[in-house]
Amino acid sequence: MGKLPSLVQTKPLPPQIGSNGIDVEQFTPPRRLTTDEIPLVVNDFRIAARNAMEAGFDGVEIHGAHGYLIDQFMKDQVNDPTDQYGGSLENRCRLALEIVEAVANEPRMKTLGEKSECPESLLPMRKAFKGTFLVAGGYGREDGNQAVAENRADLIVYGRIFLANPDLPKRFELNAPLNKYNRKTFYIDDPVIGYTDYPFLESTA
Repeated sequence: MGKLPSLVQTKPLPPQIGSNGIDVEQFTPPRRLTTDEIPLVVNDFRIAARNAMEAGFDGVEIHGAHGYLIDQFMKDQVNDPTDQYGGSLENRCRLALEIVEAVANEPRMKTLGEKSECPESLLPMRKAFKGTFLVAGGYGREDGNQAVAENRADLIVYGRIFLANPDLPKRFELNAPLNKYNRKTFYIDDPVIGYTDYPFLESTA
C-alpha cells in the first residue's frame, strides 16, 4: 500500500513567551493526520455530542476557533495540501461540515456563535437559519435570558463561568452568586487546579 495523503502541514510552532510573561514555552512538532484517521476524528465529535445529551445537556457547541483542529483545517496558511481536505476553500471546510453533519444526526445539535460586543450581529443569520440557534460570548444570567426572550437565540453557551460554577444551572435558577473564575489556571497542567476544584453551592453556604 502506498503512503496515505497527509493533512494539515507540519510546520513547527516557534517558542513563545508563556502567559506569565517570563517562561518560554517549547512545542513539539505537529504530526499530520492521514485520510484514514479523519473518520475517527469525526466520530469522536459525534460521541462527545451523544455523551453530552445523555448527561442532560440541552445542546452542544462545536468549537471551530482559537487554533484548534477544525480551525487549523480551515486556514490556508496551515492546511496547504491539495487533497480532498486541503487546498481549496471547499476542501478546507470539508472536515467542519462532516463534523456538523455527524453531530446534527444527534437531535437538537446545531451550533453557531456570536461576539459578545455585537449582540445584534447574528440577527440576519438567526432569521435565515431554521434550526436550533446557539450563541456564546461573555453572557451572564440576565443577558442570556434576554437573548432567548427576544428570540435572538434558542440556547446560550456558557464557558468560563460554567467552569468556575459546576452547578451553574442551579445557581441561575436560584439567582445565587457565582464563583469567580481564575483565568491564570485555564491552561496550566502543573499543578492541576482550576478545573474540578471550584466549590458547589452547598459547600459555600
